[in-house]
Amino acid sequence: MTQMRRVVVTGMGVITPIGNDVTTFWSNLTAGVSGVAAITHFDVTAFDCRIAAQVRDFEPAKYFITPKDVRRSDRFTQLAVAAAKDAMTDAGLTGAIDDPERFGCMIGSGIGGLKTTEDQHTILMNKGPGRLSPFMIPMLIGNMASGMVSMEYGLQGPNFATVSACATSAHAVGEAWRMIRDGDADAFVAGGSEAAIVPLGIGGFAAMKALSTRNDEPTKASRPWDRGRDGFVMGEGAGVLVLEELEHARKRGAHIYAELAGYGLTSDAHHMSAPLPNHEQAQRCMRIALGKAGLNSDQVDYVNAHGTSTPVGDVAETRAVKAVFGNRAHNGLLVSSSKSMTGHLLGAAGVVETVVCVKAIETGIVPPTINLDEPGEECDLDFVPHHAREQKITVAINNSFGFGGHNASLVTTAFAG
Repeated sequence: MTQMRRVVVTGMGVITPIGNDVTTFWSNLTAGVSGVAAITHFDVTAFDCRIAAQVRDFEPAKYFITPKDVRRSDRFTQLAVAAAKDAMTDAGLTGAIDDPERFGCMIGSGIGGLKTTEDQHTILMNKGPGRLSPFMIPMLIGNMASGMVSMEYGLQGPNFATVSACATSAHAVGEAWRMIRDGDADAFVAGGSEAAIVPLGIGGFAAMKALSTRNDEPTKASRPWDRGRDGFVMGEGAGVLVLEELEHARKRGAHIYAELAGYGLTSDAHHMSAPLPNHEQAQRCMRIALGKAGLNSDQVDYVNAHGTSTPVGDVAETRAVKAVFGNRAHNGLLVSSSKSMTGHLLGAAGVVETVVCVKAIETGIVPPTINLDEPGEECDLDFVPHHAREQKITVAINNSFGFGGHNASLVTTAFAG
C-alpha cells in the first residue's frame, strides 16, 4: 500500500480583533484580552446588538501595490491578502515560486463581500443601475480572496473557495491537506476571511436572535459555557496557513511548526441553524479526523472548541466531546474557546483556531476561556477558565460547525521528524 504523503505547517498569518500578526494575536489571546467593543463601523443606534469584535488599526495600503487595488477590493479580500502575505513571508516564500503549477490556493468566506453588496444596493436604489460600479461583482463574490492571492504569487495549482458558513476555513485547510496528501499539489495557501460587521450582517444575525445583546459590558459578552451566555458576538478577520508536503518543505529548508495530521467532515442533515441535540455528527467528525491521523482519543491533549457562547450549541458540543473522549474528557483533556476573546470570525474561525492549536503545541500554553464565571448546566469539562494554562501539548483538535449542519475537525500534532 502506498504511504500517504505527510502535510506540515510552514507559515501562518492572521488579522484579528486582538492582533494583526501572529505574535500580537497570541500574546493577547494567552493574556485573556477581549477584542469585543462597541461597533464603530456604522451607526448602531437603531440596533438591538451594538457590539462586535472589529479588526482595528488595519491599513490595507500596506499590502496592496496601488490605492486603486484597495478601492477595487472588498474588506474581506483585503484582510485575506494581508494574512496571506504574512503567512508567505513567515514561510520564507517571498520570491518566485519554483513550480507554481504545484502550488494551490484555497481561501474561503462564509458570506463574502457583504459591504460591497450593501453599498451597491444603496446606489442602485438611490441613483439607478447606471451608477453601479463595474467592479461590484468581482468585489463581492466569495472566491475573490482566493483569486487575488493566487494572482499575487502566480499560484497556478488547484484554486477554489469553500463556502460552508462557520466551517468554511476549516474545510479550506482540510481540503488543501487532502490534495497535498493525495499528490494533487505540493503546497497550498489555505484559510478564510470574513468582514460582515455591516448593518445588514449585524441586523440579519440579530433578527435570528443569535447575537449577544450585552451592550453595556462588551468585553464580557462572549462567554462560552457560562450560565449567563446569551448568544455569540460577531467578529471579523482572516487567517491563512502555508501547508506543504513534508519532503517539499525539507528540500527548501523550511521551518516546520507542526504537522496537520487529520481531517474529518460530516453533515447534521437536521436544521438550518441548530445542531443535533447530542451532536452525533460532530462526534463522528472528530472520530474521522482522529482516524485519519492514526490516533486514539486518549492521545489528544487539547480541544480548541467551536464554543460560540450560544445556549444550545455549547451544550451540544460538550455532549459530543464527552461521547468521543470518554474518561479522557474529565481526566487531563483541556478544552477552551478562542471566541471568548475574538468573537466569532465566521468563515475565518476555523483557520485562526488552527493557528491557536499550532501555537499551543509550539509554546506549551493553552489559552483560556474568559468570562466563564459560572458554568452552565452540563458544561462541566476543564474549559481553562480565565487564565492560560502551561501544559505540554502534543496533539490538538479544533472543531468548526456551520449553519446548514456543516461539521469539520482538524487534528494538529507536534512534528516528529
